[in-house]
Order: sequence, then C-alpha cells, then structure tokens
Amino acid sequence: MKKILVLCVLTVAVAAFMAWHAVAQPSRYGTFTGAPKAEVAKLVEQPQAFVGKTVEIEGTISEQCRTMGCFFFFKSGKDTLRVDLQDIAMQAPMREGRAARVEGQMAPFNGGYQFSASGVEFE
Repeated sequence: MKKILVLCVLTVAVAAFMAWHAVAQPSRYGTFTGAPKAEVAKLVEQPQAFVGKTVEIEGTISEQCRTMGCFFFFKSGKDTLRVDLQDIAMQAPMREGRAARVEGQMAPFNGGYQFSASGVEFE
C-alpha cells in the first residue's frame, strides 16, 4: 500500500513539473556572440558610432510594448533607448521593471535610432 501511495505522489509530482515546464516562458531569445559591452548612455549620445557594430548592453526595462512585448526602453538619465525585439521575439514576456541583457546593433528608426536586438536575456 505504501508503494502505491509513493508511486502516485511521484507520478503527480512529475506530471506537475512537466506541465509547468511546458507553459513556462523562456527568459532568453535569439543568440549571443560575445560582443563587446557598451553603455546605454553612449548609444543614446552617439548612435551613429554604433550603426553596424554589434554590442551588448544591460539595463532595467523602463517601459515595454503592452500589446505584444515586441519592444522596450532602457533609460539613461533623461534619455531613453528603444530596444526592438521584433526579429527575435515578436511576443516577448512582460518584464517591465526587471533587468535585461541585450546584444544587437543600432539602426535608423523614425528619423532617429533604435537598438535592434539579435539576442535578449531577461532576469
């Protein structure tokens, strides 16, 4: 009888873990190549200097697209940097207020610049 009870508990535990694993959203999208680190402030101040150069940045997500999560912003003082995730995670999990590490390149966007991500890892 004890063996049956232990077997039932074990089966339920394994099933619960598999269900959780199936619905858990990933925290990493795209690929990282080991690009050199850059400061968000430098990208905001001199975006042209980073066009076509792959770099890694880190920051806290200050605001994220509410409909799909496909872009977010990093703050640098009063300035913000738009980080586009469309090519790697059209529907990213909402992580506003949490830290993220992103690799990508600066690209022209709406008369200015944005950071186009090739890899993102959420905290």
